[in-house]
Amino acid sequence: MKVGTSKKRIVFDSFALIALFRQESGYEIVRDLLVKIANDESEGYISAINVVEIYYMIARKSNIKNSGIALDAIRQMPLEIIEPDLKFCIEAALIKSKYSLSYADAFAAALTISKKATLITGDKEFVTLENEPGFKVKYFNKS
Repeated sequence: MKVGTSKKRIVFDSFALIALFRQESGYEIVRDLLVKIANDESEGYISAINVVEIYYMIARKSNIKNSGIALDAIRQMPLEIIEPDLKFCIEAALIKSKYSLSYADAFAAALTISKKATLITGDKEFVTLENEPGFKVKYFNKS
């Protein structure tokens, strides 16, 4: 990387990490981005809300043991887990009020905007936000 350039900032939503865990379509892109973050070529973030969304989804579809394994794996990833304060919750609530998306996805979008990052997802629900100022998204499984 050139001196004086800033690192690319990447936000992951739950869809991306679940695709990685299940080795679903496009998971290699998610894996490769995590490697770049681990190599200090990029910065990686995820909202704590999205982490617990992964936890409950795996617990619901599989079992608590597997959700605990996934949580441990996420903690080992080179991602900064952002715990929301009231200001962040309000930013997510404003996004949720304007767009048709889940509450957890609103946190991923708010984090993406606040970090001036690109959201990595396979969730087409974010299409509605593509004109939101400061919001950038890359679909890892876009056909």
